[in-house]
Amino acid sequence: MLDIKFIRENADKVKEAARNKNRKVDIDRLLEIDEVRRKLIGESENLRAERNKLAKEAQKDPAARGKGRALKEKIAHIEAELKKAEEVFTSLMYQVPNVPDESVPVGPDDTFNVEVRKWGKIPEFSFTPKDHIELGKIHDLFDVERGAKIAGFRGYFLKNEAALLEMAVLSYTYKKLVSKGYIPLIAPSLVKDFTLFGNGQFPWGRDEVYHLEKDDLYLAGTAEVPVTAYFAGEVLSGEELPKKFVAFSPCFRREAGSYGRDTKGLYRLHQFNKVEQVIINKNDYRDSLKLHEELLQNSEEVLRDLKLPYRVMLMSTGDMGEPQVKKYDIETWMPSRKAYGETMSNSFMGDFQTRRLNIRYRNKKGEMEFAHSLNNTAIASPRILIAILENFQQEDGSILIPKVLQDYIGTKKING
Repeated sequence: MLDIKFIRENADKVKEAARNKNRKVDIDRLLEIDEVRRKLIGESENLRAERNKLAKEAQKDPAARGKGRALKEKIAHIEAELKKAEEVFTSLMYQVPNVPDESVPVGPDDTFNVEVRKWGKIPEFSFTPKDHIELGKIHDLFDVERGAKIAGFRGYFLKNEAALLEMAVLSYTYKKLVSKGYIPLIAPSLVKDFTLFGNGQFPWGRDEVYHLEKDDLYLAGTAEVPVTAYFAGEVLSGEELPKKFVAFSPCFRREAGSYGRDTKGLYRLHQFNKVEQVIINKNDYRDSLKLHEELLQNSEEVLRDLKLPYRVMLMSTGDMGEPQVKKYDIETWMPSRKAYGETMSNSFMGDFQTRRLNIRYRNKKGEMEFAHSLNNTAIASPRILIAILENFQQEDGSILIPKVLQDYIGTKKING
């Protein structure tokens, strides 16, 4: 959520940001209702002050009591109007997207994303490479047929070395970030709705979230949701920031907007496991941008450790999401796609989420400020397994295990 004072003073800039992010929001109506509520707040405060004054006078002047009762009715009417105005105001405020950083390319979709850099050599096979689905069948690595029978469309079982490989890559990444000083968490996947409003997934992405109606709980699509909300409603000390977390959680996404896309294999699933990085920082724009680069570097290091070729993309305004100030995607080479596929995303949110979640801290002057929040996918599986299996397949049908994962699995390769 943006600061309403910022919106008042930068209405054209906010309108432009909404257009560039392909979001329709009536900023003029928001400012209009803001003016109404401010006027009603002022009237209510003045009338309450007058009523308090009459209450003291009523001890000596009986006529003041009648005036006090009349004021009470007037206050009740004004506050009923104020409640309606506040509801409209809050609804409109929740629809205003964040303002992108000046470095973000402007464009309506992913074709305007900018490649920042590439790393690694794309493998050249002397044989016809197989996709991960074929490799999975040959080596009995996963079972999507029985997965669909048990869990429905996009359901799956990981088996044998694939199950070990997922545990290995998640554990390796988790331990790597803990060694860098990140606080380890196992995060809940069941969350209350305020976390999703705070995260910025609601109101825009409601269709993507599983809702457990009986309990009025939701299944989080990323540990970003519960971990960013970890300090909701709290006041922190500026001296303890930044707080850096690495969190593991099962993740759930309805993929409602992806009908007909990636219907086979392990690329787009309803359930997966993820290691997420989350940082709560001081309200220092330059410092937060440095932390944004640190998160990106962490994910790149993981892919370099795995020897997987990748590229970093700076996302355009139309492809970055509503809450982001700046966002990178990391895409890893997947031979079967003959292209890079997204495996990590890295976002700087400014104080957009922390305003919604009311996460504040006291600065050195003792003043209250809203914190900044950042998050990054350190690793997500089984999507990353696609890249590992396909890039490291050998002509004899075997699949090499990345060296950093071999001790976790107890073998150097999956035999043909």
